[in-house]
Amino acid sequence: METISEPLPVTRETESFATLLSRWARVFGDEAAVTHLDHRTTADGRADTLTWRELDERVSAVAARLTAVAEPGERAAVLAGQSAEYVVAFLGAIRAGFVAVPLFPPGLPGHAGRLAAALADCAPRVVLTIAAEFDAVRDFTAAPAVIAVDALPAAEPREWPAPDPDAPAYLQYTSGSTRSPAGVVLTHRNVLANARQACTAYGAESRTTSTVSWLPLFHDMGLILGIGAPMAAGLASVLMDPVAFLEQPARWLRALSASPGAISAAPNFAYGYCASRVTEAEKAYLELSRVVSLINGSEPVLPATIAKFQDAFGACGLRPEVHRSSYGLAEATVLVSVTDAGKPPRQVTFDRDRLAAGFAEPAASGTTLVSCGRPAGQRVRITDPVTGEAAAPGEVGEIRVSGPNVGRGYWGQPSAATFNLPPLDPDTGEGWLATGDLGVVFDGELFVTGRLKDLVVVDGRNHYPQDIEQTVEEHPGVRPHSAAAFAIDGDAGETAVVVLERAKDTDVGIAAVTAAVRAAVSAGHGLRLHDVVFLEPGEVPRTSSGKISRARCRESYLDGSLTARRLA
Repeated sequence: METISEPLPVTRETESFATLLSRWARVFGDEAAVTHLDHRTTADGRADTLTWRELDERVSAVAARLTAVAEPGERAAVLAGQSAEYVVAFLGAIRAGFVAVPLFPPGLPGHAGRLAAALADCAPRVVLTIAAEFDAVRDFTAAPAVIAVDALPAAEPREWPAPDPDAPAYLQYTSGSTRSPAGVVLTHRNVLANARQACTAYGAESRTTSTVSWLPLFHDMGLILGIGAPMAAGLASVLMDPVAFLEQPARWLRALSASPGAISAAPNFAYGYCASRVTEAEKAYLELSRVVSLINGSEPVLPATIAKFQDAFGACGLRPEVHRSSYGLAEATVLVSVTDAGKPPRQVTFDRDRLAAGFAEPAASGTTLVSCGRPAGQRVRITDPVTGEAAAPGEVGEIRVSGPNVGRGYWGQPSAATFNLPPLDPDTGEGWLATGDLGVVFDGELFVTGRLKDLVVVDGRNHYPQDIEQTVEEHPGVRPHSAAAFAIDGDAGETAVVVLERAKDTDVGIAAVTAAVRAAVSAGHGLRLHDVVFLEPGEVPRTSSGKISRARCRESYLDGSLTARRLA
């Protein structure tokens, strides 16, 4: 199979996010750099803004304090909520030559175990937080030093040493949706390459575009969108808390309306959530004609969701071509591929049975996939997951990626089976990253079909869980974006289970919906469900970014904690 690739960006040897901040502070001075819309005290959100000069000075204060308590090269974890102070803390660690570890405060509901695991893995020498969360963070962590970045005095001006481009810039911990958190080691070269790839791909330009994001800053896309791309291209950044979005999704769209030339991103579920929750009265205040790019990624992009969102907000000026379907992962910093600018993402319907057998063949009916476009400055190939040999044209296989944005491995863990796999590039010496994702290249574009670990294999036949989930969620008694399909081991091999939430305000009986779901999955997929577990709204396990976690659903099903809450 022919490898698809794009030209690679050039990164200067001594640059980092922090050195670029100094440059923009000199150029833009008192222009707004980062604004956090705080909805905790006001419905419309109080705007807390730092100019480029203020941000640069605050970052230097953090860097000065860090170098007074520890040595460059140590890990500095950030445990704080979404805020401008988070940006200050993260960039302060970068400027001081520390390895930043973007995490979250102990109070994030349901994720204390993941936080403890990440801290135990990276063993930070210093933890950065804010004064309001200082006591809770100090009590939670065993780090020798805890610093509240919003309580630091200004530092004397000084020159900071140029970074080694191949030194770790930060550890990006995976979401934990498929395994225990692992810290991807990302160098300055990696993250600057990917931030610039993103800026080029999404049409970012200084002073004419800005980023708007409610994605958590400790997630790969949230960090690059909210901090990395703004530092790479001199973009203003507008941040919101994820909870503020979930409470009232119209807040995100109002922020887009107020930010000329906005670029933003969200998982697929968020677009459907907006279309369902934003009222006609709220739409009257939206002006979305100036949005530059709306990135849809991090989970399967569904054609119905794109159509629903466009139908809901087309009258507000939203143009179909701003939808940009993307594929990426933390091991590649974040971005790998994206659909072309200026036209809606391509959709292709493939024969469902042939796709389950590992071959992508267009058909009049079957499974419709949305393209994830072309590489954004790296190379992509499809391979046999076991041998690593190139797949035949039209054959589904594991997606492998090579480029300057691919990380160096997992912190303190074996990485040889995932990173820098052969064949090595003779010019750069770079190998290939095994993503664990399945896909196919069709007419020069990448189509992602699922994850290797998520495949439901029953009676020797492959089933993609997202296909099953989509069928299940077509029933009006099932809450949208709530289903998780997974396999468990049975006496006769693997069997399939679906966990889902009942729709709000439904008067349909659970038994009737269960029977209908079983029948729909049997008719559409030739699959008999071993079990269907109905839960109340909000009870299906999710990751910290709001995505359904199939792995946690499976674990909770097997240990009985899900079935104990089953609705009758």
